[in-house]
Amino acid sequence: MSDFIPYIIIFVIGAVIGSFLNVCIYRVPRNLSIISPASRCPSCNMPIKPYDNIPFLSYILLGGKCRGCKAGISFRYPLVELLNAALFVFVVWRFGFAWYTVIYGILCSALVVITFIDLDFQIIPDAITLPGILIGIVAGSLLMPDPFIRNSLLGFKASVIGLLAGGGLFYAIAVLSRGGMGGGDIKMMAMVGALMGWKSVLLTIFLGSLTGAVFGIFLMISKGKGRKTKIPFGPFLALGTVITLFYGQEIFSWYFYR
Repeated sequence: MSDFIPYIIIFVIGAVIGSFLNVCIYRVPRNLSIISPASRCPSCNMPIKPYDNIPFLSYILLGGKCRGCKAGISFRYPLVELLNAALFVFVVWRFGFAWYTVIYGILCSALVVITFIDLDFQIIPDAITLPGILIGIVAGSLLMPDPFIRNSLLGFKASVIGLLAGGGLFYAIAVLSRGGMGGGDIKMMAMVGALMGWKSVLLTIFLGSLTGAVFGIFLMISKGKGRKTKIPFGPFLALGTVITLFYGQEIFSWYFYR
């Protein structure tokens, strides 16, 4: 039982941070402060009491409704909390307790925020990607392991190459497609490349494009959507990044040495 206690603690921390991510998802694209005012019901504007803001538990006890106006609370709120908590636990299980594990946790939280904002607004805010690029360069140069070389740091050179590969490839696509790729996607991949290197960029783009294409085909078949229907690419890039983070080395080994 004692072996599970650290993971339970990490799960709780991830859920609490997930509650804050919900604030970011709602406020960042609306250019609102994420610090003040305190969380409140979007329907009646009543401040949410601390005991009504406990991850998962408050949603269940309130029956998914605001205590004051009884308006429905989106299931997305506990979903984001659960998703972030699960990602935190998986990061620690996969990489252990190390300083770079904290950075991976921050990356996963950033990807959660990017995913839901892009789903709602079809944008990836600079407020997330630009600091992410800076953190990626600093952490990639000094702290992060190379995802594909055991017991080796990524280093400044590889971090910069990853940044240029991620941002450069998507910038070229944006130019060639005359706006078919958004600036947010470009900066997002620059962030991923700075933190994880150019190999991770290539695999992330491949996985993101593959899952995006499968989803697009599904929409065309099931919903009758046309090929020109706009689908936000950020969530698929986020999924590709997560898969690459956890299993990139295994995927490369399977592909090149099978």
